[in-house]
Amino acid sequence: MLRPTIRKRILGIAIGLILLMAITSVLSTVMTRKIAHQLDEFSSKYVEAYGHLARMNVRSLEQSLALQRMVIAKMQSPPDNAGFADRQKIYEAKGLEIEQEAQAARSLINAIIEDTSTESDNARLGRIDDRIEHVNGDLRRYLSEEYKRLLSPLEAGNFPEVRSILARSDTFRDEFNQKVEEIRTDMLAQVRGDSVVTMRDQQTAITISAILTGLAAILGLMFSLFISTGITTPVRRLLDGTRAVEAGRLDGSIDVTTRDEIGQLTAAFNNMVEQLRHKERLRETFGRYVDPRVVEGLIDPKSLTASDGERRVMTVLFCDMKGFTGLSEGMTPKGLVKVMNHYLSTMSGPIRSHRGIIDKYIGDAIMAYWGPPFTENDEQARLACLAAVEMAQRGVALRTELPELLGVRTIPSDCTIRIGIATGEVLVGSIGSEFMMSYTVMGDAVNLASRLEGANKIYGSSSLASEPTIKAAGDAVAFREIDRLIVVGQSHPEAVFEIMGRKDELDDNQSRLQERYAEGLAAYRARHWDDARQAFDAALEAFPGDGPSTAMARRVAQFQANPPPADWDGAWRLDQK
Repeated sequence: MLRPTIRKRILGIAIGLILLMAITSVLSTVMTRKIAHQLDEFSSKYVEAYGHLARMNVRSLEQSLALQRMVIAKMQSPPDNAGFADRQKIYEAKGLEIEQEAQAARSLINAIIEDTSTESDNARLGRIDDRIEHVNGDLRRYLSEEYKRLLSPLEAGNFPEVRSILARSDTFRDEFNQKVEEIRTDMLAQVRGDSVVTMRDQQTAITISAILTGLAAILGLMFSLFISTGITTPVRRLLDGTRAVEAGRLDGSIDVTTRDEIGQLTAAFNNMVEQLRHKERLRETFGRYVDPRVVEGLIDPKSLTASDGERRVMTVLFCDMKGFTGLSEGMTPKGLVKVMNHYLSTMSGPIRSHRGIIDKYIGDAIMAYWGPPFTENDEQARLACLAAVEMAQRGVALRTELPELLGVRTIPSDCTIRIGIATGEVLVGSIGSEFMMSYTVMGDAVNLASRLEGANKIYGSSSLASEPTIKAAGDAVAFREIDRLIVVGQSHPEAVFEIMGRKDELDDNQSRLQERYAEGLAAYRARHWDDARQAFDAALEAFPGDGPSTAMARRVAQFQANPPPADWDGAWRLDQK
């Protein structure tokens, strides 16, 4: 019952406007028909006749030019008889064209005279017609006579006589052109006179049409305003609400003031906004469990092309806190959650700020990755290494924050951050079961990053990275090679590097440490145990307490006591994860 309401209102407005437009159109048609006919007469008769008269002058000049070229052809030595014949044909053709232009102009003038539906000075047009006939007849007759007189002396080569005849012909032709010009002037005066009458009638028609159109517009506007007031007001409110939603403001609703379709639409709009509010809350909540960029990609599959599985080169990072298990013993559940949340937030910040994707939290461990489509291939390793540098710095600051959170004075000194980073080909996509899926990465690079994070225990380091990661990072960070490792699950050695900080930020002690450690590592691989021990000791003097130097010095002492086999390649095999 409600649906026809708006349709009837709109239909009423349309019918009223159509009637007003029809009345105006009929009156305008009747008034402008006469003007249209007069304008047609101007364009198709007056203008054409004037053009024919103008072309009479042009054809006359062209005929004179052809005659002169005939004479020139005969004056050549020997005479150009072929050229003479060609120009003679042109001369005769131009004479016929003058006759045709005159007849065409007269036909149009007579057509104007015979049309009684338009206002024109028929007597004046009749005189113009007679003048065209007389002028054209005189020209045709005189030029025919002169042309005959010209041929004999031209053939005889009597060129003085020829020039005399040409001079007389040119004089007569000038008189002809002058007479045609006078006829065109009279014709133009006739056109202007008739155009004044036409413009007057046209102005009258425009005035009457404007009055009728204005009256129709006023009546139509009043009618439309009266009927549409009840429609436009709720529509404006609905439009304002739509713009608010477009701007992201979902906290408002629109009052339903009508009982028609717009009222139903407003109620549906309010329900839609409520659903959007609910979905936005879900998105915000879900975004705290899964990276928002992954969430957006899963919602819009086009932006996450690898959702079905794809092999890509990615950079993977694992982070863990050494000694956290012992630190958490004796905590209350509430206190443990508080500390865990603070620790994970502190460590996750650098990952997010360097455009990494946090894949999961595993207890106090963090797994993250970089790569397409979230970061470009040429910057993923650099961003991961810079994130590791900042995480290590925040780990130092975290040691001063944990006592306050735990309500103790100090915490164990072995609570440090350990990070492992590896770059390589992995499987990327939505992996899981029919009950639960996770957009994650799998592969050797993931396993290697996890093993490198654990290898920090052996070397007393904080951030270890694979060789492909260091090469791809470029000059973003300062590093030193620590060792060659064969991690669990692999059979070939992997060069392992420690990330020491950002490029050009090392102090003198760190630089000396870097140099001495490199010397010790080279001597170690060459089995020069004494030289290696001295270099590592020098590294410890430059940077006391350096974990990798301490670990390698201890290993050198073991090899001095029990040398490795003859086929030893300098790689160290990890027997534990």
